[in-house]
Amino acid sequence: MATTSPTLPQAFDLSGKHALITGGAGLLGIEHACALVETGAAIVLTDLDQSALDRAKADILNRHPDGIIIALQMDVTDRDAIKSANDKLQESDISPDILINNAAIDSKVDDQGRIAGGGRFEDFDLDDWQLQLDVGLTGAFLCSQIFGPQMAARGHGTILNIASDLSVIAPDQRLYRDDKLPEDQQQKKPVTYSVIKTGLLGLTRYLAAYWAAQGVRVNALSPGGVQTNQGAEFVTRLSNLIPAGRMAQKNEYASAIQFLCSDASQFMTGQNIVMDGGRSII
Repeated sequence: MATTSPTLPQAFDLSGKHALITGGAGLLGIEHACALVETGAAIVLTDLDQSALDRAKADILNRHPDGIIIALQMDVTDRDAIKSANDKLQESDISPDILINNAAIDSKVDDQGRIAGGGRFEDFDLDDWQLQLDVGLTGAFLCSQIFGPQMAARGHGTILNIASDLSVIAPDQRLYRDDKLPEDQQQKKPVTYSVIKTGLLGLTRYLAAYWAAQGVRVNALSPGGVQTNQGAEFVTRLSNLIPAGRMAQKNEYASAIQFLCSDASQFMTGQNIVMDGGRSII
């Protein structure tokens, strides 16, 4: 089992627990895994692309050589695929104590300030709408439906839905504006992201009340924007909207993940923790 820090408060200690993370090969999925490895949890890292999972596992183990990481291919939009993954885990006597619903399709901003997949509401494609809802919202529903009852039957468990600051505020489309383009060609943050992340808050509250008597806690974490390789102009625009004056670093949500997935938050359920540098308060 992964070792924990000798100074780790007992309430944060997840030794002997298994945490399943969807979208585990993504930027924050890897960081969530590292955060929980630090508290002693064994990680079941899931995603659609096995090669990406293998790279993510190698990255985590490079940082935490004593970590226990299971890389398991799983399509969150396919109930049978989730059941199959669950069956494989059961064969190894693994039943997740923690589920982090992290899988999502997000439109990233590149180093030129362009938003990949940016779609105007007026002509947003129905197939794109359905695919993104299937991954980000239906996927969380399906995973909770399959893994949650196991937790309820044992009388304990934690589900954490990864939402966004855009679950509580609307996208500021001025961030993506290109003054060289006419109005009808301006890129926009797609409608799906806000709808999905807001929907996750409803799912969080519903499941928190539904399984409260069975000892299953369900919360949400709403991160703000993470600085990666976005262009300088975009970073400046967004930073100017954030009271803290900057975007987040990718590892700055680790302590919140540890808190929400451990007994340190044992009297918290149905809540949404917003960590956005203050962007949503103004």
